[in-house]
Amino acid sequence: MADTPGPIRVLLVDDHQVVRRGLRTFLEVQDDIEVVGEAADGEEGVARAEELRPDVILMDVKMPGTDGIGALRELRGRANPARVLIVTSFTEQRTAVPALRAGAAGYVYKDIDPDALAGAIRSVHAGHVLLQPEVAATLLAQDEQGTAPGRAGTLTDREREVLALIADGRSNREIARALVLSEKTVKTHVSNILMKLDVSDRTQAALWAVRHGITD
Repeated sequence: MADTPGPIRVLLVDDHQVVRRGLRTFLEVQDDIEVVGEAADGEEGVARAEELRPDVILMDVKMPGTDGIGALRELRGRANPARVLIVTSFTEQRTAVPALRAGAAGYVYKDIDPDALAGAIRSVHAGHVLLQPEVAATLLAQDEQGTAPGRAGTLTDREREVLALIADGRSNREIARALVLSEKTVKTHVSNILMKLDVSDRTQAALWAVRHGITD
């Protein structure tokens, strides 16, 4: 008999105790989500992430000491596999692009409906990139002001297929199965895509794909 998947293990990183307490209270009633720890700043968040190895980290941006973006960069440097969902205030929309470039898998505001937040956690855990409409609009506006959509022309047809599946949250194994390729070949395609798009990870490649119409 196959093992039943365990709950999504979540780490809360926010300098306001009342926010962490509120998030924990809500998330603890979700059958498929387990809060495994808390941290009050980015430095502590990185340490706890290394210790606890959560599936998803809910991270604020503005914190004393090491902020959320600094913590994201540190986690990426350590190759920590946790998916990071930024949960921040509406006034910090300007930090969306730096956060996503640093490796965030999603960006939502603290006034998000609680059920929508639970859905966002499930979504990023499944490998998807999640943005609130205002953030997506900011990214699209940046493209209109001079980001280079012409990079899509450097991708081969196969690389575009692989990129679309990356944006759909598929793993290399799932992409290999869908396109009838070896995982080694898929890995090579992914490396070429990252190089051609001048992005550093799959999350940024997925965002690029969405912004430029490679996928819905």
